[in-house]
Amino acid sequence: MDIKNMPALRIGALQADIPIVQGGMGVGVSLSNLASAVANAGGIGVIATPGIGQFEPDYDLNPKEANRRALRKEIRKAKAKTKGLIGVNVMVALSNFDDLVQCSVDEGADMLFLGAGLPLGLPDTLPLDRLGELPTKFVPIVSSGRAAQLVFRAWQKRYNHVPDAVVVEGPLAGGHLGFRKEQIDNPDYKLEKILPEVIAAVKPFETEFNKNIPIIAAGGIYTGADIYKYMELGAQGVQMATRFVATHECDASIDFKELYLNCKKEDIIIINSPVGLPGRAIRNDFLERVSSGIRETFKCHWKCLKSCDFKNVPYCIARALTNAKKGNLEDGFAFAGANAYRVDKIISVKELIETLVAEYQEVVMKRSSEALMATEKI
Repeated sequence: MDIKNMPALRIGALQADIPIVQGGMGVGVSLSNLASAVANAGGIGVIATPGIGQFEPDYDLNPKEANRRALRKEIRKAKAKTKGLIGVNVMVALSNFDDLVQCSVDEGADMLFLGAGLPLGLPDTLPLDRLGELPTKFVPIVSSGRAAQLVFRAWQKRYNHVPDAVVVEGPLAGGHLGFRKEQIDNPDYKLEKILPEVIAAVKPFETEFNKNIPIIAAGGIYTGADIYKYMELGAQGVQMATRFVATHECDASIDFKELYLNCKKEDIIIINSPVGLPGRAIRNDFLERVSSGIRETFKCHWKCLKSCDFKNVPYCIARALTNAKKGNLEDGFAFAGANAYRVDKIISVKELIETLVAEYQEVVMKRSSEALMATEKI
């Protein structure tokens, strides 16, 4: 694969030959199989932690240990399949956030992507006075320059250290969104608008700590041309999730993947998640049922999300997403990015990466040709 026109993504001492991060997708949509395939193709593969222990036989009896055990297994399986970079996505909103962060560091995850809430603090079990010495790199996910600034100031004050990179996620992303409903379609919150704001917010910390802190653009990025566009705006990499669902290596069931293949633009909707955030998902009978006011019967074995009012919510989102991953879409639903309706076939991760690189190179060649023509006119 010719990648000479696509710059590498460097995060500290780590380097991905392709500046593409595969977004973490839970529950169980991106595990070791998908993450290792992306890493082998030159990108950064990411294991999602939400509900990861639900596939362990003792999850209902001992959920915290089941989550730790499952995460250890997936990191080890991924690292056994690749010499590339493996990251772990941990939602700040998870009740066992500290456990999962520590487990990821112990297992040698190359980087941690921390989203669904601002990671203003880290587990006390980490060597907080020596974060820079850890091989694991820390990458918060934010939706504004102000959020980035809050995280960086908190780490500066508490640890005399700042994150190693930042993902800035716009409102076209799938899953839970870091925006209010009225902001999602507001042009002031488009990725093109918030990306430069995050770059500007992080710049002073780069200077103060004498380190390059790459900004990774996310949310609605679908083609190689999109990658070129955001890197021209100052991003040093991109995060993509939706495209990786329709790959042979994705850890979700074929029924889950076919939901992407068969959906139309109007099927992609914004829902009110039980955890109090808007989310982007594919409309189906389950979502129609719960939106009509019907409450699903479920038993909460433990409060996996800090903000979940499990006694009053209409359904258990962890269970619904687990059902969908398994292919039981009567009792679950799929999160998806705004461009999911454009997916028309299932391909390999290798083929997807090659397509994105070719599309990127096509734009590079077009821009070079235009620049040459402009020079000749002068």
